Amino acid sequence: MYFRQLFDAASSTYTYLLGDVIARVAILIDPVQVHSDLYLSLLNERNLSLKYVLETHLHADHITGASVLRAATGAQAAISAQAGASCAEIQLHDGDVLTFGNEQIKVLATPGHTTGCISLLWRDRIFTGDTLLIGGCGRTDFQGGDAGTLYDSVTRQIWPLADETLIYPGHDYHHKHVSSVAQERETNSRLSGKSRDEFIAIMNQLNLPVPRLISVIVPVNQQCGKEVAYAG
Repeated sequence: MYFRQLFDAASSTYTYLLGDVIARVAILIDPVQVHSDLYLSLLNERNLSLKYVLETHLHADHITGASVLRAATGAQAAISAQAGASCAEIQLHDGDVLTFGNEQIKVLATPGHTTGCISLLWRDRIFTGDTLLIGGCGRTDFQGGDAGTLYDSVTRQIWPLADETLIYPGHDYHHKHVSSVAQERETNSRLSGKSRDEFIAIMNQLNLPVPRLISVIVPVNQQCGKEVAYAG
């Protein structure tokens, strides 16, 4: 197998490239449009064909590379059916399994940060998007977010996984790269040892500023990043 974790410093976004090196097939999770040339270069270096571009949710802080990569490679875009991006060829639901070569990746519905959040389970690791971060979680105050729903998603879909399951988040702001289910269950500052009501109270008191370009980025991502609406 081939696995790369890539980072966009401007939005602190992690992108993941997964490949079956025998079948020469790959997928990308949460690509950032401005790095599309890098992704294409990595695919070319490894002689991998891109089959799917997967989004863990409809992003509000960066423009997805889905349309650029789709045009360059013929890959299909995939996102939750609840995300509001009808441009994607594949509308995902809880329990769906996508195959690339001899590899499979499973969809777990994990709404709460937004209504259309999913996590993606592959081998010994789960890509949690903004649902579960290292030591934290995504905010729940826009795009249909709901703190109680997020608590349910984490406790019902992620906590029951094996302790050693690796957690690869969609963002990190403190130079951390990977965690595990056991570590987050025991140490996550927002979720560990918290009741549902306690978690809701924590999230309702965050009072975070609205992402600066959300009104521009979200409509573009609803079109799979088809138009470049800002620079940087």
